[in-house]
Amino acid sequence: MIYGSEQVQLKEFSKSEELTGKLSFQQLEDKFMHSVLENDRKVIDEGKLISDAISQGISSFSPDMMFEQLVKNYSIAKHIYGESIIRLVSGYEPDYIKKNIGIPEFQKHLKEKIQQKIEELKEEGFLDKGSSISEKGVELASLVLYFEELDRIVPKGIVGEKLSKKAFIYGEKEDSRIFKKGDRYRDIALKKSVKLAIRRGHDYFEDKDLQVYEKRSKGKTYIVYALDASGSMKGRKIDACKKAGIALAYKAINEKDKVGLIVFGPEVKEVIEPTSDFTALIKKITKIRASKETDIVSTLHKAVEIFPSESITKHLILITDALPTKGDEPEKSTLEEVSVARSKGITISLIGINLDEKGRKLAEQIVEIGEGRLYVIRNLENVDQVVLEDYYNLQN
Repeated sequence: MIYGSEQVQLKEFSKSEELTGKLSFQQLEDKFMHSVLENDRKVIDEGKLISDAISQGISSFSPDMMFEQLVKNYSIAKHIYGESIIRLVSGYEPDYIKKNIGIPEFQKHLKEKIQQKIEELKEEGFLDKGSSISEKGVELASLVLYFEELDRIVPKGIVGEKLSKKAFIYGEKEDSRIFKKGDRYRDIALKKSVKLAIRRGHDYFEDKDLQVYEKRSKGKTYIVYALDASGSMKGRKIDACKKAGIALAYKAINEKDKVGLIVFGPEVKEVIEPTSDFTALIKKITKIRASKETDIVSTLHKAVEIFPSESITKHLILITDALPTKGDEPEKSTLEEVSVARSKGITISLIGINLDEKGRKLAEQIVEIGEGRLYVIRNLENVDQVVLEDYYNLQN
């Protein structure tokens, strides 16, 4: 293992603990799960196609309509479907389609390719006879989302260690100590261990080089992930937030905490009470579609209802790109509902995606009353890291 300009060798690897949070699907056969595990590009692309379609608000595919829209007005078709879906359905890069869409021979070939892909999805059971996304299709999309997110966060150590204070304003890493028998491998502070071995001039890890994070004792923690599914969240925003929800569920359930879900737009659309059922959570997250305006008041009210009344850690993570738009006095009603939630022992953090100045001021009031944290997101690539950072802060 290389760290900086020096090298430290590991004498041997011990088999790490088996990760929890496994998926158990009813419709998806094992062969498809193995295909994703073995990086079968065709199956992964089919799952990504379905996942992207849901995030774009598309519930069914009409090959004739899609082809006609591409030919009639490529710019509008691109807005409706997004570049990823166009690429995955047609097999062509969007720029290539745009350049050649006026050529009759290309149009004929393009139409055949789109029809062929939709038929393949039907034959495999990912679309039903009416070309709507089936439950089996949702399960494949869930599986692909899950592995995409794990491939992103596990190699970076995001789920194994807290993020540094330099990278995030809030929170510091837990104290570390020498590894001892019975400690979990997932708690090893790898960077600290490597630095210590190098500082001591060791070519190999010795027993006293291995450091683990000192876990502070904590009671039960229930978290509700409340995701804005208003129209402005369609596409890349909602996709990034879905993956962040999967990362949170994966980490928290592994830590024996429970995670709930509220999906809100013009009203509360979906609710899952805090649970350890990882499969149910990620399937519901995968199904989220964007639509219309934002009703945060109803979301806060529902959160109060689904948290247990017992004395435990209760935390709500609100994630949105706008605050709020429904009701006669939405800002006043929102702050009143935040006060009610806090009186019930619920803390509230808010993750704002490109909030305007007015939205940010209200967000600051929400987290002040809710005694949580405010994170303002400029880069969608960081959403999962910020959600996990907020979770880690509950353990301090």
